[in-house]
Amino acid sequence: MAILTGLTRKEIQRISALDQARDAEGAEGAERYNRAARVVAGWVRDREFNDPNGEPRALSAEGRVDGFAELVRLHGGDVPARAVLDELLRVGAVERDPADGRIRLLARAYIPRTSDLDKLAILGSDASDLIDTIDHNMRHGERDPRFQRKVMYDNLPIEAIPVFRELSAARAQALLEKLDRWLSEHDRDANPAHQGSGRVRAGLGIYYFEENLSPAQEES
Repeated sequence: MAILTGLTRKEIQRISALDQARDAEGAEGAERYNRAARVVAGWVRDREFNDPNGEPRALSAEGRVDGFAELVRLHGGDVPARAVLDELLRVGAVERDPADGRIRLLARAYIPRTSDLDKLAILGSDASDLIDTIDHNMRHGERDPRFQRKVMYDNLPIEAIPVFRELSAARAQALLEKLDRWLSEHDRDANPAHQGSGRVRAGLGIYYFEENLSPAQEES
């Protein structure tokens, strides 16, 4: 590398160390996202942690069998409950009641806000999945199509956009939670009793898009 680039060996070693550190931080961010997302999803779908109306109920921080620590143990894997709680508090997904110390879920999905690397890891994964589906449909769509659809209109008034944002978010979240319950019943990590051969990663991604059209585009 020193011969090809003209850099000193010391400088190449320094750059290589930076790359390795970025890779490690990116892997750590992806694992942190996966664990926190699984905990939130488990809180939403697992009836043990729901109230009589099927909604996520407030949990004691620790000590009780059906508390937050147990939620993390069942759905977060081998990670301290305190670390998950700190992360969810930091991103505003949960709150601690100052009166009784119980933990309440505020957001039904985990979205990291503290690290650009975490956000980029999610962006890279989502974009890769979408491109892979497009590529599959171009090559094998006639005999083995994967679902790839969208709904769009291009002459909407500005006043309709906030309503559609709220409507689409609510309907999409409800669908994803329903599919999450089905997938969790068949996933052998979440449900070790479920048997079967091979190992496949599958899911459904939903995204919102919006664009302000220029006067020239509006006339076309």
